Amino acid sequence: MPIAVSDPDDPRIEAYRAVRERDLAGRQHSFIAEGEVVLRLLLKQTRFRIESLLLAENRLEALGDALRLLSRDVPVYMANRTVMDAIVGFPIHRGILAIAHRASLPPAAELLAQMPEEALVVGLIGLANHDNVGGIFRNAAAFGAGAVLLDGETCDPLYRKAIRVSVGGALVVPFTRVGSAEEMVQILQDASFDVMALSPSGREVLSQVQPSRRTALLLGAEGPGLPADLLARTRTVSIPMSGGFDSLNVATTSGIALHHLSQASRHDAIAR
Repeated sequence: MPIAVSDPDDPRIEAYRAVRERDLAGRQHSFIAEGEVVLRLLLKQTRFRIESLLLAENRLEALGDALRLLSRDVPVYMANRTVMDAIVGFPIHRGILAIAHRASLPPAAELLAQMPEEALVVGLIGLANHDNVGGIFRNAAAFGAGAVLLDGETCDPLYRKAIRVSVGGALVVPFTRVGSAEEMVQILQDASFDVMALSPSGREVLSQVQPSRRTALLLGAEGPGLPADLLARTRTVSIPMSGGFDSLNVATTSGIALHHLSQASRHDAIAR
């Protein structure tokens, strides 16, 4: 049964207090998920353990079927909007929050070894914008990428805003970290991936690219892009734009590229 909370200072909901400040400070081994779509996806994942829920009173009935998937030992706290806003520190319009435990990340080589013979992987290098990372995970989920690799400079895909922008894609697509861009390329090549790096100066045009059975798409931050030494080690691909104007942001670029690579792979499989 839901546990009614009427006092914003109730110690049982400490983990939900001042959400934005906690976002910046970090939550160590947990993360926060927000909204109905994200919660329903989270409930279906086995690699994350939900620790508790905080719901607005008016959201309880609509979530009845989803809440039946919860373990009985997971507390579900319920508050009216005024109390919930006071707890969180801002108007929480979606009225749904969950705290979940982070699973430990597997070594990248181990994650790739578990993938099928035909696979599409995304590598993110130096992406510090949570909106872009969330958008890329959304596209990766939509176009069937089997995993995302992150270098040490790329921001956390389980940051609350990144999960929200990804519409839960960050919970669906497996990911792990590697120490550097150079290490990422080496691990991918060792796992027999054809590594494609997107760049405005790419030697190949995306629309003419035929992906390999195992393809990895590397994306860099807007502005600096991918390092020159990495581009020298990989197959570079560009998306031509009108007047040569580099106007696409990295999340949009990922959607275009992943759509092409996934469709081209599908057509190749049908032809075989």
